[in-house]
Amino acid sequence: MSKSKVYFTNMRTTLDINLLGKLSRLMDEAGFGNIDFDGKFAAIKVHFGEPGNLSFLRPNYAKTVADKVKELGGKPFLTDCNTLYVGGRKNALDHLESAYLNGFTPFSTGCHIIIADGLKGTDEVEVPIDGELVKNAKIGRAVMDADVFISLTHFKGHELTGFGGTIKNIGMGCGSRAGKMEMHCDGKPQVDPEQCRGCGVCAKQCAHSAITLSGKPRRASIDHNRCVGCGRCIGACAFDAIANDMNSAGERLAIKMAEYTYAVLKDRPQFHISVVADVSPNCDCRAENDVPIIQNVGLFASFDPVALDMACVDACNSQPALHGSVMDEREDKHDHFTTVHPTTNWRETLQHAEKLGLGSMDYELVTLDIRR
Repeated sequence: MSKSKVYFTNMRTTLDINLLGKLSRLMDEAGFGNIDFDGKFAAIKVHFGEPGNLSFLRPNYAKTVADKVKELGGKPFLTDCNTLYVGGRKNALDHLESAYLNGFTPFSTGCHIIIADGLKGTDEVEVPIDGELVKNAKIGRAVMDADVFISLTHFKGHELTGFGGTIKNIGMGCGSRAGKMEMHCDGKPQVDPEQCRGCGVCAKQCAHSAITLSGKPRRASIDHNRCVGCGRCIGACAFDAIANDMNSAGERLAIKMAEYTYAVLKDRPQFHISVVADVSPNCDCRAENDVPIIQNVGLFASFDPVALDMACVDACNSQPALHGSVMDEREDKHDHFTTVHPTTNWRETLQHAEKLGLGSMDYELVTLDIRR
């Protein structure tokens, strides 16, 4: 069987072509035009960025994709689902305001925004897949109503999954609030009282009032009856005082995320784009972003989401750590994403996705020298 092709171009530009022109050419070369868009609704899955975070993809990239869909006769819309945690995207109204704040409007992108799981995150479709851990995936309705699915991903690190790439953008991102809870519910984090400073940041980030502070000195504790395992507190803690105490939780999250991706993608036209730039150590769901761990790499595209993620990982791992970044402070740099988040294992997600038939970790990289 032939290897999946992943198309790549670097981020160098000339007087004749800018990055948006390179993205358009990359899509053409990768076969985007072979998809039948005529009169079809096309969901473009993006992350609008949490207010305060500045590493999310600029809306200009989304406009380039939307314009290409319209050129081919399609009806594009940008979409994402609501979050479990407290923040700027927990319901559709806040989510839209956050998107507008970060520059995603119909005027800047050339298409409308639909929050896929509705006002309160309850507008979902149960997709039967009979997976290893997921039997009926709960996907935002607008995602499943679309005729064509396109993912546009900012490739970066992630505190629970090692990195956030195409499969995370699709699997976790397209789950309704109930779907996200299903994916996260196996992991129940614990507080290390020796590390905890009692600052209370974790409690402020918890959407389920599961974290309280008490005692002298003041320390945080987590009520596992309330906790849904979303991991927001892990990312919020600046002192490494909160960690997941279930060794299997990371693996189960990886499996569920791959199975949710399968539910979104099965039996439908699809295309995937990843931008490896501003590779922050943590997710764009955070209200801040740290120094990128590596220099900007380039633009990637493929019909195979597994191959695309694998190619992006390999490209990142071939880069040296940026001076002054969190990765630069670590000694072991053989794998950038486990270096930054040593309790994660990103391979589990790709291995299960491959097992499901979503794609292959074995790929052929087609490098395009686009100068005009």
